[in-house]
Amino acid sequence: MPTYTPKASEIERDWLIIDADGLVLGRLATEVAARLRGKHKPTFAPHIDTGDHIIIINCEKIVLTAGKAEKKKVFRHSGFPGGIKEQTFADLLQKKPEDAVRNTVRGMLPKNRLGRAQLKKLKVYAGPNHPHAAQQPQVLELDHARRSA
Repeated sequence: MPTYTPKASEIERDWLIIDADGLVLGRLATEVAARLRGKHKPTFAPHIDTGDHIIIINCEKIVLTAGKAEKKKVFRHSGFPGGIKEQTFADLLQKKPEDAVRNTVRGMLPKNRLGRAQLKKLKVYAGPNHPHAAQQPQVLELDHARRSA
């Protein structure tokens, strides 16, 4: 019996909304990365993009545990000699919470064309509003990602 490989025409993609209010960043990012890849589906294939579209709202209210917001450093480089910039994760969450969440999920996806295509299906918004009502997204509850404090 040959191995089943899904075809592009057979892939069904859902639209899911995740409310990140009070969620732990790492636990949220692992769940989102797995759903963007399609690992929750029985038709998963590592070489084909079978994942869903994910909308994350309220990412400005995301939390990090054990004081990591102040300890963790985020680096970026301009490409010029001496062009490295450093800031704490708390500063990044305050200034650009969408980038903080997107970069965390991006680090958990494959580093190739497939990973870049999967990242395009992620939509991140700082507040509760989003322009994707026409897609009729389903709400996804991530109770295991809530902070237990």
